[in-house]
Amino acid sequence: MSTVPAPDVFDPRLYAAGLPHAAFRELRDRHPVSWQDEYEVLGWPSGPGFWAVVRHADVVRVLKEPRTYSSWTGATQIRDPDPADLPFIRRMMLNQDPGPRRPAAAPPAAGGAEEGGRPDHGRLRRLVSRAFTPGRVDRFTSAARTRARQLLGAAREAGPVVDLVTAVTDDYALLNLADLLGVPESDRGLLLTWTERVIGYQDPDEPPVLDADGRPVNPRSPAMLKEMFDYARELAAYKRRRPGDDVMTALAGSGLRDGELEMFFFLLTVAGNDTVRSAAPGGFLALAEHPDQQRRLRSGEAAPDTAVEELLRWHPPVLSFRRTATHDTTLAGRDIRAGDKVVVFHASANYDDRAFREPHRLDLTRTPNPHVSFGDGPHVCLGAHFARLQLRVLHEEARALLPPCTLGGEPRRLVSNFINGLKSLPLVLAGTDG
Repeated sequence: MSTVPAPDVFDPRLYAAGLPHAAFRELRDRHPVSWQDEYEVLGWPSGPGFWAVVRHADVVRVLKEPRTYSSWTGATQIRDPDPADLPFIRRMMLNQDPGPRRPAAAPPAAGGAEEGGRPDHGRLRRLVSRAFTPGRVDRFTSAARTRARQLLGAAREAGPVVDLVTAVTDDYALLNLADLLGVPESDRGLLLTWTERVIGYQDPDEPPVLDADGRPVNPRSPAMLKEMFDYARELAAYKRRRPGDDVMTALAGSGLRDGELEMFFFLLTVAGNDTVRSAAPGGFLALAEHPDQQRRLRSGEAAPDTAVEELLRWHPPVLSFRRTATHDTTLAGRDIRAGDKVVVFHASANYDDRAFREPHRLDLTRTPNPHVSFGDGPHVCLGAHFARLQLRVLHEEARALLPPCTLGGEPRRLVSNFINGLKSLPLVLAGTDG
C-alpha cells in the first residue's frame, strides 16, 4: 500500500467541476480501498469517516455481497441517519438486504416492513416488478416518444441556443414518471419539488431546512417526507376508487402495507425521476464534447442502444452508494471492521482500465460494456429498463429532429457526492452533418 495520502473524494463541491478523474485514477492505482475523512462541510456535521472503494472488481464485489456489506445496517447514504430515523428509513427496499432474516437492531416503526428482523427485500421487489407489465411498457414507450418529439421540436423552434435541462430533459423525465405512476396533471409539480429537496440537499442553490438548533434536517427524515407520504396515501386511495392503467393503481391493489407503499412512492418518485433527469443531459453533454461520436450516432454507425450504454458509463447518474460492514473482513488488502462504512464509487469504477479498454475514450460502439451505473447484485436498479428505454427514445428523436449540437456555454453541475446532476446545459442547435 502507498504511504502517500489518499486524495479526498468526499467533498461534494469537488463534483461541481465534473468527475475528479485524477483523484479517482490515483485511488485506483495506489489506494483501491482508502479511508476518507468525513468532515463538516456546507453546514452538514462531521461523521466517523468511511472506506472508499474505487476499482470496478471491488465495487461489484461489495454490491454482490449483502451479507458482508449491508444496506440495512446503516442505510445507503454516506452520512449516518439519525438513529431514531433508522427504523423508518429501513422500510425502503433500497435500504434492505435479501436473504435470511436476523434479529432487528431496533424495534420497527408502526406500519413498517420489519417483522421480527430484516425486511423481505425479495417480496417487495417482486411486488413492484409485477406492476411493469408488457402492455404498460408498450404504452409508456409510445407516450415517451410523443413527449420527446414535442419537447425537442419546441427546443429547436426556440433555438439556436437552448438550455437543454430546462427546455427538454427536466420535463421529459418528470412527465414520463408522472404518466407511469398515474399522477394527475395538476399535481405533477409536486414531484419535482420533492425530488429537488431530496437530491439537491448539498447544493447551495437548495438551502437546507434547519431545526430549532440551526442544524440541517436530513431530507430523508420522517418530518421532511411527511408531505410526500400523505400524498402517496391519498393517491393510493384515489386509485382504489378510480383505477387506471398505471403503477400506483397496481401497487395500491397489491397488498402493500401503508408504510411500504409510501416508501415505494418515494423511491419511484425520486430515483425514477432523477436517474433520467441526470443521465439525459449528461449524454448530450458528452455528444457535444465529442463531435466525432455524435456523427457516428447521427449516421447510424452507432446503434442507439449501444450508444446509451456508453453514455451511461461516461456520465453515471449516481456517483456513490454506501454499505456497512456486518463483520470484520478484508477488501483489496485493507482490514475493514464490523460497523465501518464502505462507500462504492460508480463514477470511478466506470473508468477503471482493468475493466474497460481506453476508458477515457468515448466509444458509442463499445461492447462489452460492464458499467455499474445502475449498480449490481440484488440492488441493481429496478427501473433500469425504463431509464434505458427513455434515453434510447430521446436520442432517436433528437437524431431525427435536431441538427448537430455544440456547447453554447459552461454547464452548471449539482454540488453533490451522490447524484451526478446537471442544473444547466446550454447547447447550440445549429449547423449540418456535413
